[in-house]
Amino acid sequence: MIDWLTLPPLTALRAFAAFAETGSVISAGTALNVSHAAISQQLRALETHMGVALVDRSGRAMALTVEGRQLASALRTGFGAIAASVEALTGADAARPLHIATTPMFAAGWLMPQMPQFHEAHPGTHLILSASAELQTLDPGGIDVALRYGAGDWPGVETQLLLRSPMLLVGAPSLVGEDPICNLSVLARYPVLQDMGRSEANLLLEEMGVIGPSEGPPARRVQLPGNLLLDAARDGQGVAVVTRAFVEKDLEAGRLRLLYEHQSDNGYYIVTRPGVQRPVTKTFIRWLMGRGAAAGAA
Repeated sequence: MIDWLTLPPLTALRAFAAFAETGSVISAGTALNVSHAAISQQLRALETHMGVALVDRSGRAMALTVEGRQLASALRTGFGAIAASVEALTGADAARPLHIATTPMFAAGWLMPQMPQFHEAHPGTHLILSASAELQTLDPGGIDVALRYGAGDWPGVETQLLLRSPMLLVGAPSLVGEDPICNLSVLARYPVLQDMGRSEANLLLEEMGVIGPSEGPPARRVQLPGNLLLDAARDGQGVAVVTRAFVEKDLEAGRLRLLYEHQSDNGYYIVTRPGVQRPVTKTFIRWLMGRGAAAGAA
């Protein structure tokens, strides 16, 4: 076991190793981005700590003593192994593709239409997109960024609001007609399009009485991946709960009709693990925040 209390200060060992490698205090100072006087001071501090002369100063140029050469060899091996290990670890992590997790609906409705701008601004960045309605854990070496809908108060993670958007119940005019709808429960007579898996949209459908216990026969449900849900709604195959950000153009063009708007403070959040983020992760988050700000302004 290493006796850490008896080891010389790391700063002094680094200064000595740099001097042994370069052969001068000036070059060692340049390598460590300090003055040559600081290197000389660290060398003397190291000799005092060890009680051993490591540098011969009797000649015109400073040289290592026998003991100094012995220590330099050990430090070359130790620091070399550390440098190689750090490079292997950080290099492998830097080369790993950026892994993004989100729901199929968000991927199809908002994220993927934005991605050409990201690739244009950051060519050569490798991405993995996992689209699933299920919550996925952010383990080290796995998912770097998750995009989730909610209040942003999930425990054990860091969150940044990307896009605040209310949830809407929509349907195609070809399905629900143009007449006013005074009671949302009447929508139970229409097929209900549901995202597969656990979803806040399904909870809202129950809250509105569109699905769940109600008078009359239960609504026919069609479960399908979120990336197909909007196309099915536009085709009049059923009513659906979606976030407003995904259907603004459809509402303006009359392809979909707004049946109900659920106001809340919820939105889509950028979710990451606490701690230091990879450079590529920081770049992607900065780009996301810019696109979210542009969407909010619009």
